Amino acid sequence: MDSDLKLQGWALILGASSGFGEATALELARRGMNIFGVHLDRRSTLPNVERITSAITAAGRKAIFFNVNAADADKRKEVVDAIEKETAGAAAPRVRVLMHSLAFGTLRPFITEPASEGINSTQMDMTSNVMGHSLVYWTQDLVARGLLARESRIYAMTSAGGHRILPSYGAVSAAKSALESHIRQLAYELAPRGISANSICAGVTDTPALRKIPGNEKLIEGATARNPTGRLTTPEDVARAIAALTHPAAGWITGNVILTDGGEDIAG
Repeated sequence: MDSDLKLQGWALILGASSGFGEATALELARRGMNIFGVHLDRRSTLPNVERITSAITAAGRKAIFFNVNAADADKRKEVVDAIEKETAGAAAPRVRVLMHSLAFGTLRPFITEPASEGINSTQMDMTSNVMGHSLVYWTQDLVARGLLARESRIYAMTSAGGHRILPSYGAVSAAKSALESHIRQLAYELAPRGISANSICAGVTDTPALRKIPGNEKLIEGATARNPTGRLTTPEDVARAIAALTHPAAGWITGNVILTDGGEDIAG
């Protein structure tokens, strides 16, 4: 990508403290954007958040992070209130990028012996809400406040698990499928406003979220062997793709599932 690509405005990244969210926050900041980050971290992992915000400010950009549950409606309102106040008087769109990169769900099989060890309705609903439906609620609130406007971009992180079977991944797979469907609907409804929305389907990437999936070592081994490049996708690969898609010339790209995997999916 052109090293001279410059961007401006604010990005709101849901899941900003690790993996794809972290890499995209840092890449967009290097390109000129200020970052709002939403994350949920315990005291033990807060030093990593401080490292990220320090890197953003070192790039000369603002970093305002919120350690809250992104799926909590009251916390969402607090964050949107703060964004509205911080961006008051700024040129539209006040939020140039909304990225959904929330990775918090239940990894349990549907059918087990004994049956009590299988996923239950509370876990299924939580996974779908956090990793799928929450995108819609954040978008609704930002649009209602006039924070998303013409030339805003919405990105949602999906995965091959949305259309392939992985052990114990059923609830997350369903959430990813819903997320892709939500992106298509949002792309359709927001097109008259000049707002684009796309799902980003990364290849297998060695992130903290991947390490929680049972059998992740085999996933990593298989993806490395299958990918025509001979390596895994990295969070930085995805971040650079999102930066490129945020260029004003890319606004006509909307409603898609964009494979960002070095050819992994087409290779098997």
